[in-house]
Amino acid sequence: MSDNIGINLDWEGLKYNFAAAGAASGGSVASGEDGIIKEQDRLLPIANVGRIMKQILPPNAKISKEAKETMQECVSEFISFVTGEASDKCRKEKRKTVNGDDICWALATLGFDNYAEQLKRYLHRYREQEGERTSLNMAAGSHGEKEETPNYRSAVQASLLKSSREERCEAVLKG
Repeated sequence: MSDNIGINLDWEGLKYNFAAAGAASGGSVASGEDGIIKEQDRLLPIANVGRIMKQILPPNAKISKEAKETMQECVSEFISFVTGEASDKCRKEKRKTVNGDDICWALATLGFDNYAEQLKRYLHRYREQEGERTSLNMAAGSHGEKEETPNYRSAVQASLLKSSREERCEAVLKG
């Protein structure tokens, strides 16, 4: 990993530097002032990668720094690869936002069908839960307002505020 091969791309005025230099060979690739993304900014945080790796291993297993760095580079590249494909699709469709369906499409297009199916199921369950949460929030007092209450305590507070507001209005009307 001591080679320092890099690829610079200029895409719509943004400069990207996909350098193969690892953290062991010298740290960041470039400063952020000249528009080139630093290596530390293009990779997932190594602590998060290590935490995810530990979840699948037995509690007494150890993971070397080199293994974490290798996995960090691999998963970061995989995410960039899939996201780039989804982004291209959005650009062709003249959309600016990449959504979960775009990522599922990209995974399937790139041959990761098993991942695409798993992600589709997860996305469906997530959207169902979000819909249920929104319904509960609406029933708790926001009634069509854009503001959503993030938890039970807020829902109760919103409901109490609404009922006291209604009581004040009735008192004013009664005179």
